[in-house]
Amino acid sequence: MQFYFLHSWNSAMAIHKRIPNFISLIVVSFFVVSSAEVFFEERFGDGWESRWVKSDWKKDESLAGEWNYTAGKWNGDPNDKGIQTSQDGRFYAISAKFPEVNNKGKTLVFQFSVKHEQKLDCGGGYMKLISGDMDQKKFGGETPYSIMFGPDMCGPSIKRIHAILHYNGTNHLIKKDIPWDVDQLTHVYTFILRPDATCSILMDNVEKRKGNLYTDWEHLPPKRIRDPNAKKPQDWDDKEYIPDPEDKKPEGYDDIPKEVADPDAKKPEDWDEEEDGEWTAPTVPNPEYKGPWVQKKIKNPNYKGKWKAPKIDNPEFKDDPDLYVYPNLKYVGIELWQVKSGTMFDNILVTDDVEYAKKLAEETWGKHKAAEKAAFEAADKSQEEESKDDHAVSDVEDDDDDSDGTESDSESKDGGAKEKDEHDEL
Repeated sequence: MQFYFLHSWNSAMAIHKRIPNFISLIVVSFFVVSSAEVFFEERFGDGWESRWVKSDWKKDESLAGEWNYTAGKWNGDPNDKGIQTSQDGRFYAISAKFPEVNNKGKTLVFQFSVKHEQKLDCGGGYMKLISGDMDQKKFGGETPYSIMFGPDMCGPSIKRIHAILHYNGTNHLIKKDIPWDVDQLTHVYTFILRPDATCSILMDNVEKRKGNLYTDWEHLPPKRIRDPNAKKPQDWDDKEYIPDPEDKKPEGYDDIPKEVADPDAKKPEDWDEEEDGEWTAPTVPNPEYKGPWVQKKIKNPNYKGKWKAPKIDNPEFKDDPDLYVYPNLKYVGIELWQVKSGTMFDNILVTDDVEYAKKLAEETWGKHKAAEKAAFEAADKSQEEESKDDHAVSDVEDDDDDSDGTESDSESKDGGAKEKDEHDEL
């Protein structure tokens, strides 16, 4: 039996024309049950510029960067192109519109690929989903957004995958950092938001973090809190170890001196007690002295653990069954500040079908990753060889400069004598 993953009524009808009626009935029935949709998909093929609007943000300050349409310096397929930042020290903003989406009762999947061809030391590769209406020509850093997601780096300490969600007028950053290892190859980033308020964040089709909106973001106060009025019971024993009652201090222990007279010391022969006084041997550490006595400790049989106040329902918590809902998603956007340019975006997807997103990642990134890595390694090796050649040429030129700019001793002396003769003639 063949299975067809249908993403539109047109695809169902196309299959209906090619297969017998009884099978088409199965396919159409499957289509009715499986209502998966692709809300937006951009692979940056022909005509991509008609679907995207470049913002004028920062243009009047001459800080708006230009996008290049390219497959990049190294790639797995020269015909698979995306858009890439092209100027250092510039702001970038571009967006595309799609039919309004309400994810109520649906899984929301936001996925795209990013490649940082530059050796990134500070910058991001994140994208945004934007709700409601906006002037795309004015899209910029102050434009409200619903979801901001993707890799971010600034110096050696911040290397993470961003996940910022808007709720009730506030942008909430995920509480736990998701580590990100930066390199110069393409990677696919996927954010999945489900109707049960659980989330998954994937990189290259591998889940990096699973959580939920109640505990991993601060959308709402916690459901349960420690009872602020609870008191530790008087008989609560929180001492893990207690003195061993069987361990007794040996008799005479405190009488052992810390130091004793050196048994090997001898009074000097020239010692005069009338003049020098009575001779006493110097002291040395007493090997019998063990320091202050400390009673041994044993596990406390009555230990109950560290006391914590019991949890109670938080009176300030009010559940929101639509916590995960974004009722009017309409735009996908890229808004960046790039110290070093070279970040490339491709294969952008907004859907409710997790399996389709995984399949798309494998058909694009997965299909080309080996060839791209080989191309990168070849380019990197070539650059190293060019750098060595340039260094060698530079050394030769430095030697030539030293030779050209130095007079011989005989030339210097002859010249000096000639100048002296001329001066005498004057």
